[in-house]
Amino acid sequence: MVTTRAREGRVGTASRILDAAEKLVQVRGFNAFSYADVAAEVSISKAALHYHYPGKAELGEALITRYSARFGQAMLALFAAAGTAQDKLAGYVGLFADVLREEKMCLCGMLAAEYHTLPVAMQASVLSFFADNEAWLTQVLERGSAEGSVRLTGPARDTALMILSGLEGAMLVARAYGDVDRFLTTADRLLSGLYLSSP
Repeated sequence: MVTTRAREGRVGTASRILDAAEKLVQVRGFNAFSYADVAAEVSISKAALHYHYPGKAELGEALITRYSARFGQAMLALFAAAGTAQDKLAGYVGLFADVLREEKMCLCGMLAAEYHTLPVAMQASVLSFFADNEAWLTQVLERGSAEGSVRLTGPARDTALMILSGLEGAMLVARAYGDVDRFLTTADRLLSGLYLSSP
């Protein structure tokens, strides 16, 4: 029989493994780290790591699932909060900027750069993350158009694709320069053309 303490210990170890692996992906990329790197970060044996995540594909899938859930919760909170569509978009930009301030990349943005070398399940999860973000942005833009704070010259979804692609690309360039302000300036220029009035 598994004791509560043992179960909590396993959960704690699994969480620390994901924390370490997530950081490695966001800094190096998925193909640039090994199980030995993760085991060293967490101070456990590779055998213990394989116990929690039998293979790197399973580890990668768990990483995306957790990251997507966390990001999704943040988007839901932004959508539910008081304020205009412009406020929600500013908050969305802030989610990316916070990651950059830690000298990391959006996990799924990093994985997208390695998309064709990822296991099929991971590829599907990366696309699902982007689809969720596009759907959220589309809702915010449609609300903004209805409330009169956002100007749309075409389908909201097309603008959502532009915003997501622009922010992910801006992160890459800003990371190369180590300059979060570069990202924020780009994000401001990207969004300001949509605004009918100042936020």
